[in-house]
Amino acid sequence: MNRRSLFSIAALVLVMLAVGVLSIGTGEFQLSFGDVLKTLAGNGTKAQYLVVTDRLPRALVGVLVGAALGLAGSVFQTLTRNPLGSPDIIGFTTGSATGGVATILVLGGSPVLIAGGALVGGLLTAGVVALFAAPRGLQSSRIVLLGIALSAVLAGINSYLLSRATTDGAGQATVWLVGNLAGRDWGYFAPLAVALLLLTPAVAALSRPLRMLEMGDDTSIGIGVPVQRVRPALFVLSVALVAVATAAAGPIPFVALCAPQLVKRLTRTPGPNLIASMCMGALLVVCADYAGQRLLAASLLPVGVVAAALGGLYLIFFLVTRRRAAWS
Repeated sequence: MNRRSLFSIAALVLVMLAVGVLSIGTGEFQLSFGDVLKTLAGNGTKAQYLVVTDRLPRALVGVLVGAALGLAGSVFQTLTRNPLGSPDIIGFTTGSATGGVATILVLGGSPVLIAGGALVGGLLTAGVVALFAAPRGLQSSRIVLLGIALSAVLAGINSYLLSRATTDGAGQATVWLVGNLAGRDWGYFAPLAVALLLLTPAVAALSRPLRMLEMGDDTSIGIGVPVQRVRPALFVLSVALVAVATAAAGPIPFVALCAPQLVKRLTRTPGPNLIASMCMGALLVVCADYAGQRLLAASLLPVGVVAAALGGLYLIFFLVTRRRAAWS
């Protein structure tokens, strides 16, 4: 990791912490930036402590969700060797959402059950995409179109499930489906943190072969990378990252797509940039959640709505710049 990458990671972490503290300190009971820091250090009043500890898990869940999406996006884009090959575009996020919605409507809204349903939905979607993309699998040029088509089908399934649900079940599933950090407490943070503690080191252990895979299968095999074992392992780990993030906050679009690309522009370093992508993903989600809470004084926008709006603009910018680059 070069000096520019280290400086970029440090800057991303500092900005993320600043926005997180700002988000914790704003709301019906306002706290200054210094009061939040003082309370987190254990020197605040009892009222300040209650306010901060009430908002802290929401901010931390946002950080972990963004980190998981950023890491998954970086791995997927490296495996597919396609900047559009992110879980959002390929349909894994929508598949996880379908699994989560089905779980909410059938078994209830427990975070652990939703995580299981989202994981099953994501893996089934991944299996279908890999099957239709055969024989070249993830490196097929058709994978983006397949993902868009499958996402449309899954969105239709989600709408059908909601139309057949009871009023309470449909309301709960709809709130989750839009992507929301409201009400996220320590009960959401703990399983998400445990999942990331297990998944992140596993991905890190495969970071070197992942970097080799970016050069193509033939080159990777030539230097001793067991491609047939490494690729499925990274594939499953990434789907699991998307699933646990979706289970905690609902589907938050475009973060997995944007974070790795923004990091590449920031660090100007080729390769997966796993740590920087995690930091960028966390920063994007924290900023989107803060903007959703404070952008309009009269209403609170879910983080998924803000991320979709900003991510859509980024996707247009990305496609335009790619087209200009192709013409030049």
